[in-house]
Amino acid sequence: MLVIRMTRAGSKKRPTYRVVVTEARTPRDSRVLEALGYYFPKTQPATLKVDRDRLSHWLSVGAQPSSTVKTLLKKFQEPAADAIAPVAALSQ
Repeated sequence: MLVIRMTRAGSKKRPTYRVVVTEARTPRDSRVLEALGYYFPKTQPATLKVDRDRLSHWLSVGAQPSSTVKTLLKKFQEPAADAIAPVAALSQ
């Protein structure tokens, strides 16, 4: 099963995360199929950048977002109609 989740990057006390697609059974920081974007929680305000086209592709293929990724995507919705479509599919 494919899952969309975050892998940790960055140094000690300065976390950054990559939003990636990977197999559900692999460890957090192991091999990924595709990196979709990044999340910087320490910036003011926090920054989330995700390739929405690739995100919608992986969701259509059947990849399931983790609860954290799902929450972040809802929090950082873009106002464009095509960007909201994949996020609207998550709330069902």
